[in-house]
Amino acid sequence: MRIDLAGHVALVTGAAGELGRAIARTLGRCGADVAIHYHRSAGKARALRAEIRELGVRAETYQADVTKPAAVKRMQRAVAAQLGDPDILVLNAVSRVSWKPLLKQPAADYANQFGTCVLQAVLMTQAFAPAMIGKRWGRIVAINTECAMTCLPNESAYASAKRGLDGVVRVLAKELGPHQITVNQVAPGWTISDRDRAAGTERQPKYEKTVPLGRRGEDQDIGNAVAFLASDLARFISGAYLPVCGGRVMAGI
Repeated sequence: MRIDLAGHVALVTGAAGELGRAIARTLGRCGADVAIHYHRSAGKARALRAEIRELGVRAETYQADVTKPAAVKRMQRAVAAQLGDPDILVLNAVSRVSWKPLLKQPAADYANQFGTCVLQAVLMTQAFAPAMIGKRWGRIVAINTECAMTCLPNESAYASAKRGLDGVVRVLAKELGPHQITVNQVAPGWTISDRDRAAGTERQPKYEKTVPLGRRGEDQDIGNAVAFLASDLARFISGAYLPVCGGRVMAGI
């Protein structure tokens, strides 16, 4: 049994970023054509496009600020014209802010995180879900975080935005379900990426002691989870929050 996404078009936001590259590569390896969204990392996006094209699938790059309605609509029109309407949407983009105690966190940081987590999900779904509805097939996978469950000190801006994303996704799963569109979340832990490999920071003993599996996950683990939820192997899974963190957090019932 293998994951076969041939004939599908996947759009990954923040695809030029650390986890985004692994997700986009994995979807391409599974046979999907890939729309590579980026905000500022044009060079990395172009390099990823060349890499994915070598897999024998189509890939194009698209620049947009996913917190701006007009930019999202421009991207929607461009993707549809070049690759066709995406039926796999991966909401991965997020901006970075410094983690500080709540009493010292600037209010602007909360607005920033809300924009790239919650507002992104709203705008991207409004732009791309109508075509999925028409097709009566679609997959939306939002990248959340274990921090939405841990809510540790200094995480308030990030965790609150990701918890807001969780609410949007759960509502969407109910609203889009009648159209045979699944909506799920993948929640990574502190994941090893190319940045760690380049810096030699893969090992984090203090963190690893808090993980039942005793190690950090790899970016490929996130790509694998996304590909599974995007496939027909997961056709009856919707509304799920899937931690990919070695058991460090466990969603309750």
